[in-house]
Amino acid sequence: MVLRRLALAAALALAALPAAPQPARRGATIRGRVELKREPPAAEARPAVSDLGPHAGHDAPDRRRSVVYLETAPQPALEPPVPVRAVLDQRNQTFVPYVLAVTVGSVVEFPNSDRTYHNVFSLSKAKRFDLGRYPRGQSRSVRFDQPGVVRVFCEIHSHMSAWILVFAHPYFAVTDAEGRYRIDGVPPGSYTLAVWNDGQVRARRELRVSADGEAVEADAAVE
Repeated sequence: MVLRRLALAAALALAALPAAPQPARRGATIRGRVELKREPPAAEARPAVSDLGPHAGHDAPDRRRSVVYLETAPQPALEPPVPVRAVLDQRNQTFVPYVLAVTVGSVVEFPNSDRTYHNVFSLSKAKRFDLGRYPRGQSRSVRFDQPGVVRVFCEIHSHMSAWILVFAHPYFAVTDAEGRYRIDGVPPGSYTLAVWNDGQVRARRELRVSADGEAVEADAAVE
């Protein structure tokens, strides 16, 4: 009976979705800065009937943010990644943030902060969903249960799009406003570091993390 109670408690712990960031992990830090050599071109809007009439202005998405990650998880990292709760807001007819990175099992909330209706959907292989139309002040959520790249759109507003990258390991980071990133707790080993930006991997570099825990500096310049 005691063993069964412990097993149930462990299962519930794994199913929980904490709002806090990933817990600290032992290991080295990979850090650096991603430099975009040129401004990303404006995203093309999907054709829509609503485009034929007048429509309100909207914000431009922040397309300079990149996702930096290890292409292969370290061998010692056998424990499953901790899922989180994240938010992809709809604000001034723009998804905020434009790019979001989460671990497998995470739940993403899609609140509507606009005065207009929105209809969030995706046809991506990693996660297909359609949240239907809902007004300001309401929110819908989606659990992302397998790794992959998910492109998100609004069925009503053709110019709205965003990206969600879902990882089966915790060794990734989204760059800040200055292009800087930091990945903590990386075990010793040789890795391929990938830099993803606006729909594709723009750069790769090989690096080595030593057993002494010394931080690894890894800058990247991408077109």
